[in-house]
Amino acid sequence: MEDTQIRYKITQLSDNGINITLSLIEDIELESVSQQQLMLEAIDRSISDEEVKQQIRPILEAILRSQPQTVIKTYPKTVIQINMPRKKYEKIGSPLVGGKILIDIKLDTK
Repeated sequence: MEDTQIRYKITQLSDNGINITLSLIEDIELESVSQQQLMLEAIDRSISDEEVKQQIRPILEAILRSQPQTVIKTYPKTVIQINMPRKKYEKIGSPLVGGKILIDIKLDTK
């Protein structure tokens, strides 16, 4: 079974005196990838003939090099909002905005 614990960063905290609401976003670090690299990888996946790939790739690289370089650093992150009683919030250590928490998400098979 894959690791189901995911680290989330607290982006917002609301306290109404009785309940605490935490807004969380998946805490991941990404490496920059150029748009050209993504396009070349997509073409590599879609063309199965190696000979055609070898003929097309130099042409595509030349075309893409002439285009402005766009660096992409995105990923569809999971966003969660949790509403809990103050006692439970204090029991998990009262994390603040910018703090990180682990959440274990998996299917309940019972």
